[in-house]
Amino acid sequence: MAFTKLSPEEIRKHKGVSFTGITTVFFCHDGNGKVFLNKRSKNTRDEHGRWDPGGGGLKHGESVEESMRREVKEEYGVTPLDTKFIGYFDAFRETPDGLSNHWLAMCFAVKVDPAEVTINEPEMVDDSGWFTLDNLPEPMHSQFNVFMKVHGDTFKRILASKNR
Repeated sequence: MAFTKLSPEEIRKHKGVSFTGITTVFFCHDGNGKVFLNKRSKNTRDEHGRWDPGGGGLKHGESVEESMRREVKEEYGVTPLDTKFIGYFDAFRETPDGLSNHWLAMCFAVKVDPAEVTINEPEMVDDSGWFTLDNLPEPMHSQFNVFMKVHGDTFKRILASKNR
C-alpha cells in the first residue's frame, strides 16, 4: 500500500478527530504562585472566550519537550527558566461542529520571567494576565477542571515550592 504524505494543514484539520492528537500544555508561572493565562479569541480552533494556560499540537519528529519550548516561545516570546513535566491526561471533547475528538494533553509547569512575557499572536488572544489558583478568571477552558482533578495536587506543590 502506498501512502501519501499529508500537508501540515491537512494534518491540523484531522488532529484529535481522525486520530488522537497530542498537545503540549504549559502553565507559565512566576515562581511566586501566579500563573499566566490568556483568553482565547474567536480566531482559535475552539474554546472561544475561555481562559487557558497555553499549548499547541505536537509536530511529527518533535519531542514533547521541544514542542513545549517552541510553543512557549511562539505564544509568549519567553524562554523557560525552569520546566517540570506534571503529567498527562486524556481530553475528550467535541469540535465546534459537534465531532468527537480526543487529545493527549502533556502538561508542564514552566517558570518564566514575568517581565519578558509578551503576546506574540495577538489575533488569538482577547485578554491575558497573572492569576493565583484561588482567583481564576471565568470561564476557564473546558479541560482545566479535568487537569486539576488529575494533577492539581502536583501543580499546587510546584507553585508552592521554594525551589520554583
